[in-house]
Amino acid sequence: MEDCPVKFHRIATAASIAALMAVSPAFADSDAADKSKRFTAERVFDMEYATDPQISPDGRTIVYVRHSMDRMTDRDTGHLWAIDVETGTQRPLLGANGSAGAPRWSPDGTRLLFSTSENGKPALKIVYMDTGLSYSLAQFEEAPSGATWSPDGKSIAFSMFVPGEKPGFATAPKQPEGAKWSDPVKVIDDLTFRFDGQGYLEDGSDQVFVLPADGGSPRQVTKGEADMGGAAWLDNDTLLVSGNLADDRDMDPVESEIYAVELSDLSITPLTSRDGPDHSALPSPDGQTIAFRGYNDELKSYQQNKLYLMDADGSNVRELAPDFTGSPDQVRWAPDGKSLFVLFEDHGVLTLNEVDLQGRMTPVVTNIGGTSIGRPYAGGSFSVAKNGRREQIAYTAGFADRPAEVGTIRSDSRDNRILTDLNADVLPYLDMSPIEEIKVASSHDGLEIEAWVALPPDFKADGSFPLILEIHGGPFSMYGPFFASEIQRYAAEGYVTVYVNPRGSTGYGESFAQAIDRAYPGYDYDDLMSVVDDLVTRNYADPDRLFVTGGSGGGILTAWIVTKTDKFAAAASVKPVINWMTMAMASDISQYVRRHWIREDPWTNPEAFLKLSPISYVDKIVTPTLVMVGEEDWRTPTWEAEQFYTALKMNDVETALIRVPGSPHYIAGRPSRLIAKTDNIMGWFAKYDPAKTESDSDTGE
Repeated sequence: MEDCPVKFHRIATAASIAALMAVSPAFADSDAADKSKRFTAERVFDMEYATDPQISPDGRTIVYVRHSMDRMTDRDTGHLWAIDVETGTQRPLLGANGSAGAPRWSPDGTRLLFSTSENGKPALKIVYMDTGLSYSLAQFEEAPSGATWSPDGKSIAFSMFVPGEKPGFATAPKQPEGAKWSDPVKVIDDLTFRFDGQGYLEDGSDQVFVLPADGGSPRQVTKGEADMGGAAWLDNDTLLVSGNLADDRDMDPVESEIYAVELSDLSITPLTSRDGPDHSALPSPDGQTIAFRGYNDELKSYQQNKLYLMDADGSNVRELAPDFTGSPDQVRWAPDGKSLFVLFEDHGVLTLNEVDLQGRMTPVVTNIGGTSIGRPYAGGSFSVAKNGRREQIAYTAGFADRPAEVGTIRSDSRDNRILTDLNADVLPYLDMSPIEEIKVASSHDGLEIEAWVALPPDFKADGSFPLILEIHGGPFSMYGPFFASEIQRYAAEGYVTVYVNPRGSTGYGESFAQAIDRAYPGYDYDDLMSVVDDLVTRNYADPDRLFVTGGSGGGILTAWIVTKTDKFAAAASVKPVINWMTMAMASDISQYVRRHWIREDPWTNPEAFLKLSPISYVDKIVTPTLVMVGEEDWRTPTWEAEQFYTALKMNDVETALIRVPGSPHYIAGRPSRLIAKTDNIMGWFAKYDPAKTESDSDTGE
């Protein structure tokens, strides 16, 4: 095996990164020693974290993806590492020539499948775990995803985009030899014709393929214009897939069914048929039972996924654990097929429970998370295998003061160990901000609201510190007590930073999330203000030095807040929704907004959209408000931010527009963009910080 250098990103900071740091810190003065221990912008490139831990069938080895930040390419790169469960010894599996991810063990544990690139093209490769020798299954023009082994280890199923071609309405004349004409016109007849992170969609669809594990030519086993994916092996001759084959599938963006595909003749049989999304089929080890997730579509902006079982032929559907408040996020069968291990969203954290076939639940571990490196979302994953008489579990362990590590625990909750310490060369020399949990009664109705506060390194509750309210997106998602570079950056520069799960967040039960159905923004405003007021009362913050920011769903709430109050000295609305009319007609989720979110037509009832749109109340805003958006954002497109910016300018409100070149909705997808986002926000806040303004006035600046 080749050596894999993993600290190659600790090269001197590129000059281009320094140019991004236009931030005036909230600290008035600080000595050099203290500053050297802060989590500064450059430290974003030093962070490493773990994802996708996969435990071998015998429970003895864990392979995971070790992520690091490459300063020279400005990319988050991943490499495969193996850990001996008993000793904790680690070793790299492959060289550093390109990222690798999605490791999946063969059923007998002798081989490992993973995705990578080769000669600049996507590839699937297999490595023999005893010798370290690897070979390429195939190279592809399009990237394969969701690769999975057949039970006998002889075949691999995966999904891949298949290009298509739609006829135009005219045939262009033949170009003269050597001529350079403009590109041909593009004919669009799909409702969704562009998507965030992909741009304008090519003609074609995702389909399922099967490939011999020894290499060969992929065989396409599903066909048509509808996307099909989520492949899982019912047995060696039958695949389970999911998709929406209805002729009007564009009009129902959440609908999907589960199908069985017989590989002998490619016949396809529906196993589910209700109105609503059924997906994530997972056969039991004996192939007799299928676990899956979904719900009955009630045309609401949010519905919680339920966990179901059905017989292999689609009969005898029953809900498992119907009374649990959390939404099932990931499901795995126990190797003996007598129970399932289910990851649930639960009050800001992901809790792993063992659920028997009667729905009885036993908690296993609660600190799963930490894989969202930018903001403190509760992302994480696990895998399970038999190790002796008990199951052994590998999982991503989340912490408030460091990114995700690899953990392992037995299914009886014993022998819980953290096997990695990926930032041991950095974190001991930094003052990471501690996180406090608080719970506040909403001023609207007394509903308990959970929040977390990151405190500056020299914090004291004397009422002098500036405060940033940071609001999560979704809005149907949740924050938790996890490391986040953005939160740590704010706190390191002297800001008390609070992040909240207001009503509408997931993990607190379906009714909590549905409290904002057709009322967003709404009383979530009261939840957020109650948390800020509580911290001011505690003397955690100076009431004259309050700031607010948020992205996506947090961006619209930031815009909404400044239409209702002038208590904030400045605001930064990142990738916001500003006008539900334009969101319903020109985003990549337009039909979902129209059909499920607002449940009206903008041309017949524009008021239903405008009453929830910050653009309708922009004349009420006096707070200096920064607006930021990615130039290739198709989720909350650039014109949402541009409408807001233009309206603010027309109303003589202090504002600026930051466009992030090349960025989709996920601005923090590249390290330098994360730095540019946080440090420009802090620079804006510093400009309007009353304490900074007074200091400048006193010194004559």
